[in-house]
Amino acid sequence: MGTRQTERTGPLAGVRVVELAGIGPGPFAAMLLGDLGADVVRVDRPGGAGIGVDPAKDLTNRNKRSVLLDLKSPGGPAAVLDLVERADVLIEGYRPGVAERLGVGPGECLARNPRLVYGRMTGWGQDGPLAPTAGHDIGYIAVTGALGMIGPDPDGPPAIPANLVGDYAGGSLYLVIGVLAALQHARAHGEGQVVDAAIVDGTAHLTTMIHAMVAAGGWQDRRGVNLLDGGCPFYGVYATSDGGHMAVGALEERFYDEFARLLGLEGATSLRRDLARWPELREAVAARFRSRTRAEWTEVFEGTDACVAPVLSLREAPAHPHLAARGTFAEHGGLVQPAPAPRFSATPGTLRTGPALPGADTAEVARDWAVPALPTQDAPHAPHAHDAPHTQETKTV
Repeated sequence: MGTRQTERTGPLAGVRVVELAGIGPGPFAAMLLGDLGADVVRVDRPGGAGIGVDPAKDLTNRNKRSVLLDLKSPGGPAAVLDLVERADVLIEGYRPGVAERLGVGPGECLARNPRLVYGRMTGWGQDGPLAPTAGHDIGYIAVTGALGMIGPDPDGPPAIPANLVGDYAGGSLYLVIGVLAALQHARAHGEGQVVDAAIVDGTAHLTTMIHAMVAAGGWQDRRGVNLLDGGCPFYGVYATSDGGHMAVGALEERFYDEFARLLGLEGATSLRRDLARWPELREAVAARFRSRTRAEWTEVFEGTDACVAPVLSLREAPAHPHLAARGTFAEHGGLVQPAPAPRFSATPGTLRTGPALPGADTAEVARDWAVPALPTQDAPHAPHAHDAPHTQETKTV
């Protein structure tokens, strides 16, 4: 075993994962497994994925190693199957049928390794009318009802939540849950299986509580008029005098009372219970927030139970005092990034290596996994994040 293998920590130490290179939720799921200690080998294709991100800064490829294989070459599928024979998990994100045509589908892989967990990441799933068609996060969350419920204005368009709700929450996280559940089954019964993780399925599953509220009459099936979607004046976002924003989540009465007191609206307490006067309350809250800067309001509410927080940008977030104290973000190899999550008391996840450059670890993986047939002639010679000393400091920020 190589040095990196013996140094692995995390609850998934000893688990071997083959990732067939793709974009979006598949790589993120494999990164999460790597953060938790798995030995993730990414099979990159010659020419790359074509997403225009500098591989040296693609954080979703941290805690991985990379080999370069052309699955359309005569020896490509055989080399992948050699890796599969030694793996616990495989992750792929091709359109349905593509892995089969390449010769690395579930049939071939499970024949070689009956204990393998074969994880499939797609938007529409492996079957259904839309399964063979292209798509992106926005379409997946649109048809599941999730996009339609996001936004402050029932008469305006929905707000687009980047690609967090579909790709990563409904996709990556459900793939990881499925893989870990299937891995438990494989270890208990010696039986591998296919995990069909569709973003539409995961995203729909995320809306379970809202469906329950609709059924109970506690949620209107339109946006911007409910308790948690901006319809409530004490659960929303307000502009400050300097163009910043504050997020308010003072739902419970005791938290609302603290919020109103600190905001200087003690006289508006009765408005909380009168839905007909919520527009009046909203304007009163907005006027108060417009009277000071974001920093001033942050100081007013800091450390209280008013449930108010400043809305920070991605670059600002690492410096927030609470996140800094917890080490929620870390710096590794000069790149500030979210630290591994969640946290484990006995087997903590770590940032071991930076983004893996395509093919740079082929020789090392061939040795560690005992797959001498892996071709190394196409591996790039440029240095990458793995070439840094293994004692490189990971700093919290």
